[in-house]
Amino acid sequence: MDKILTIAEMKEKARRRVPKMFFDYADSGAWTEGTYRANESDFEKIKLRQRVLVDMTGRSLETTMIGHKVKMPVALAPTGLTGMQHADGEMLAAQAAEEFGVPFTLSTMSICSIEDVASVTTKPFWFQLYVMRDREFVENLINRAKAAKCSALVLTLDLQILGQRHKDLRNGLSAPPKFTPKHIYQMATRPFWCLDMLKTQRRTFRNIAGHAKNVSDLSSLSSWTAEQFDPRLSWKDVAWIKEKWGGKLILKGILDEEDARAAADSGADALIVSNHGGRQLDGAHSSIAMLPRIVDAVGDRIEVHMDGGVRSGQDVLKAVALGARGVYIGRPFLYGLGAGGRAGVRRVLDILHKEMDVTMALCGKRQVSELDRSVLAA
Repeated sequence: MDKILTIAEMKEKARRRVPKMFFDYADSGAWTEGTYRANESDFEKIKLRQRVLVDMTGRSLETTMIGHKVKMPVALAPTGLTGMQHADGEMLAAQAAEEFGVPFTLSTMSICSIEDVASVTTKPFWFQLYVMRDREFVENLINRAKAAKCSALVLTLDLQILGQRHKDLRNGLSAPPKFTPKHIYQMATRPFWCLDMLKTQRRTFRNIAGHAKNVSDLSSLSSWTAEQFDPRLSWKDVAWIKEKWGGKLILKGILDEEDARAAADSGADALIVSNHGGRQLDGAHSSIAMLPRIVDAVGDRIEVHMDGGVRSGQDVLKAVALGARGVYIGRPFLYGLGAGGRAGVRRVLDILHKEMDVTMALCGKRQVSELDRSVLAA
């Protein structure tokens, strides 16, 4: 892992190790993938001011996100099917994040359950909630997160209806994979992935299986998942969830100033400027393009975070300079996980930390709290 120097290199190593259907799941967007590409390319348009003859000693990237101390302003984003990038993937990623000193966020649609992750970590992690039609199941999920001592709830707002991702349909994506000739070939060409998967029993959506009503086998689980995302989700539901949870609440999926004002009015602790990694509304603005507009609209009322398109420590610095208190990484840590398990995730975090630290110094700053729009070139 030490020989890998960039997130791009980690991505290629993951591509060679993970079966195509699961690599494509992580590395895809909706429809034309235009917003997915813009998330990355819009970062490249932002230029930095090089400063010289300033004291660069004693630098620190330490800060807080919703009051939690973090080694750098980065959290691992909630990602579905993480345990299909590598066996026991959510557990390994959570351990790497804890070891490094940044938050890990577990997805509702994870392969490892809330309880699985809690069993291998010593510090609280965050839990991401999808609102299902079955409110009893939702309340049960919230109570399980409380029992696991999760320290924040991340409520996803932008997946009431699933955006179409062509690669997933063409690949016949499922967890566990189907045993068709195409899928058998994909797995047979990834022997190390298969060997790891044979050592675990975690191959389906364990937050749902055994907890949802009338889910007795994989086919009913698949049907239940497809039917349960609730298109009626509204701000009233946010208030209900806030009351049931009673702890730190983060709203994920804000990409409009009007929605940002509603998020601030809701009493949530933070919002995440996000377009779901370009996986929902294709043709929407990139997250980084909307970040400064949302910061200007509500940054004095609610903590603003962002995700989407972050592929380097420089990207993290640019987002923080534009007003983000924290930045979430999804695909980068999935690439690390697919390439090398826990060690791969740790290497991704090391790469981002070094890139951000050096860039901050060359911009003439020593503390992450000093970063603002003055470090950006006109």
